[in-house]
Amino acid sequence: MGNTRGPDATASEQLRVFGLDEPVEVRRHPTARRMTLRVSRTKRAVIVTLPMTCNLKQAGQFLTNNIDWVKERLTDMAEPVPFTDSQLIPLRGVPHRIVFVGPCRGAPVSVAARDDNSYDEIRVAGDFQHAPRRLRDWLIAEARADLVQRSHHHAERLGLKVGRITVRDQTSRWGSCSSAGNLSYSWRLILAPPAILDYVAAHEVAHLREMNHGPKFWALVAQTFPQLDEAKQWLQIYGLDLHRYGAQS
Repeated sequence: MGNTRGPDATASEQLRVFGLDEPVEVRRHPTARRMTLRVSRTKRAVIVTLPMTCNLKQAGQFLTNNIDWVKERLTDMAEPVPFTDSQLIPLRGVPHRIVFVGPCRGAPVSVAARDDNSYDEIRVAGDFQHAPRRLRDWLIAEARADLVQRSHHHAERLGLKVGRITVRDQTSRWGSCSSAGNLSYSWRLILAPPAILDYVAAHEVAHLREMNHGPKFWALVAQTFPQLDEAKQWLQIYGLDLHRYGAQS
């Protein structure tokens, strides 16, 4: 979580490197001053960011020089959990089984409670081909509804005003706050227990007054969300696991 957001890369290319099966995405960024390297848990891909003046040959050499570092991080990753029929995923911290029900009347996505001691179901209607995308869109909408509600709740408690709220697939932070008062969150918070989503909302709302992580900032968070230490610890232990869900197998 943080309080700044840089501009997006302006171009993207694919690269193949000997000894590496995972896809490599090369991004040219107008403000990049040097080459950087990271491994995306959501895409299970290697991402190289370059200054606009660098070429693919230089990117390939940079990646080759750091191939051991990349392989180590790929090995440490848990297996991805794609949105497929019969797969288990958490919803607000509770395991649910995905069920693709095919074309039928009613809501595109619905939650059905089971009374036979099995997992509750997330039922996704429509063509199987589009079911994963339909489920993802529904999860984003659910996350947005919860995050809007909790953001305004904490803003009211702290006497602050929230600007625009967006929900995206952020990979490096759970939320962010701009100097204009706009908040941005990761949709994957809907997979976590409600208290975790609530903490992140409180955290970003507190940035509306304190654009830092100093004592005054943490006092604001504790004022509206006293259980912050437990939530921070949960994210440190389990947060990265949320990036497995909806990833490509």
